[in-house]
Amino acid sequence: MADIRIAGVMRADAFSPNHIGNDTAIFNLTAEALRKRGCSVQVYSEEEFREADISQPVVMAMCREHRSIDKLKALEDEGRIVVNSGYGIENCTRERMTRLLQANDIPYPDSLIVNTNENVRRELEEGGFSQVWIKRGDFQTIHREDVSYCRHPEEAQELLHEYFYRGIRRAVINRHLVGDLIKFYGISGSDFFYWFYPMEVGYSKYDNSEPASSTSRFPFDEALLRQTCARASEALKVRIYGGDCIVAPDGSFKIIDFNDWPSFAPCRNEAALAIAKNILALAAPKNRKKA
Repeated sequence: MADIRIAGVMRADAFSPNHIGNDTAIFNLTAEALRKRGCSVQVYSEEEFREADISQPVVMAMCREHRSIDKLKALEDEGRIVVNSGYGIENCTRERMTRLLQANDIPYPDSLIVNTNENVRRELEEGGFSQVWIKRGDFQTIHREDVSYCRHPEEAQELLHEYFYRGIRRAVINRHLVGDLIKFYGISGSDFFYWFYPMEVGYSKYDNSEPASSTSRFPFDEALLRQTCARASEALKVRIYGGDCIVAPDGSFKIIDFNDWPSFAPCRNEAALAIAKNILALAAPKNRKKA
């Protein structure tokens, strides 16, 4: 497999809020796993990637900056193997993700997609939206304030205007769900799937981004969760993914977030090996025309 040349694009620090070390670790472990299997991996920062003439037929990418994503899409259109796809990374921005998950009947909270200069208080009240989450619609989370919990429509309206003054023009408003928070990780086309209760281990990007909560360990169908995440991965065109869901007391669940190439912090070593094998399977000469 020494003939497989791979360009690896790291994630800029600005897009790894409170997870710079974890994101770097999973990227480096994956690159090392590929090198041990005879691949040549040249690593680029996002800035270097945008300026470089990429000759490698395979690109493994954690980048999220808009110009980087555009370049990934162009390389994919040329026939390069790109994991994750630039189109998939783009699909994980909040508004696109919301529309695609809803369109593909993936369990997802009741939501509104709004302009941040709108008056939405009446619509929230009429729709029975009391406690809600407001999330910037144009991007993934960068700052603590990009995902905010609101206790009532008045607070939601005030926060929405704050988004507008921050230059964020679109937002997704999710109904707050009561239940157990679960974090999951998966890799499309592989047997790898991992989930855990983040509240039990104090795992959070932001210490006070969510209301106080505990885990009740409501029973749920783990196989169905895995199947649902696989369907979401296909709908969003993201091979390496992670996210969050809420399990209700009756065992039903809804995905509340879905991300491209997360840190895999609790299962990093196993994930890196599975990602490397996944990329190799796609890059193998017999599969290149199929990818």
